[in-house]
Amino acid sequence: MRECVAALPLTDHHCHGVVRRDLDATAFAGLLTEGPRGSWDSLLGFAVRKHCAPLLDLPTHAPPADYLDRRASLGHAEVTDRFLTAAGLGALCVDTGYLPEPLLTPQELGSAAGAAAHEVVRLEQLAEQLLTSGVDAMGFATAFRENLAARAEAAVAAKSVAAYRMGLALDPRRPTDSDVTAAAGLALAMMGRGGPARIADETLHRFLIWTAVDLDLPVQFHTGFGDPDLNLHQTNPALLTPLLRAIEPTGVPMLLLHTYPYHREAGYLTQVFDNVYFDVGLALHNVGTRATAVLAEALELAPFTKMLYSSDAFGLPEFYYLAATLFREALSGFLADFTETDAKRIVHLIGVDNAARVYRL
Repeated sequence: MRECVAALPLTDHHCHGVVRRDLDATAFAGLLTEGPRGSWDSLLGFAVRKHCAPLLDLPTHAPPADYLDRRASLGHAEVTDRFLTAAGLGALCVDTGYLPEPLLTPQELGSAAGAAAHEVVRLEQLAEQLLTSGVDAMGFATAFRENLAARAEAAVAAKSVAAYRMGLALDPRRPTDSDVTAAAGLALAMMGRGGPARIADETLHRFLIWTAVDLDLPVQFHTGFGDPDLNLHQTNPALLTPLLRAIEPTGVPMLLLHTYPYHREAGYLTQVFDNVYFDVGLALHNVGTRATAVLAEALELAPFTKMLYSSDAFGLPEFYYLAATLFREALSGFLADFTETDAKRIVHLIGVDNAARVYRL
């Protein structure tokens, strides 16, 4: 079973670009965990030293200082190529909506990984670009619909970060154009007073999501833990239940990303809604040796046709390799008591086939 899982070219259905520069100790630590000061003294830090060090020609559990020295001597381009190649990917769906600095493009990531690369459009970023482009409140709804339709011709999905902006307890109703015009007007007025171009309005978040649904574009939702600027209790995917219920008749896939520590709630939602899917990306490499337990908890209720693989890799190419390695180990352990025929089928469903079906790859 381990050989079967190891040979599978995974589809990473949610990931990001990696940095184009060499990193000193402080910069590397800042990308290692979600907090501003990443710590090697964590399950994640120990997992990097155990699994990633050998790819840099170092012994397992090499000290952090040795790891960083070797990384610097190889250079960021060589390090990126090594880790993305070793991840064993067949396809990537790349969220291009968060660019705090220049990152590798989907095409560059795909080239390094030897995998097909696809774009995921971040809804709020597109809306914010329109608000700063001179679009007025009256024209915002039409402009957003047109621009998202144009992006959807090449993209495989859209993503909402409402969890970060105001939480997931969203009204399920489709907002009217007059509602959207009023909300866009408030956002523009705030910008006019020196505020940031930032979508943080419940009406606008719902409008962006429903617009993607109308285009038959799968919608990804950030759920669960992430950067310090979210309120974790507001990111429980169960809060989306009314909205998921309203969207279900359309059949458009809804994808719950990350989900930890609410992975059990997410698994339940995938059982009761035909068009809901999920992953435990980001969590598996963060929990290190607990990856098998977390994966098993996520699959307690979820149909095997509803889980997808993701790394949520961002910044560090190590995360592409580490996430894939821990996922393969966790899935192999979880399937140890299954028949070989059933285990192989489940491996292909979660690793490749579910994503291919959802995103029409």
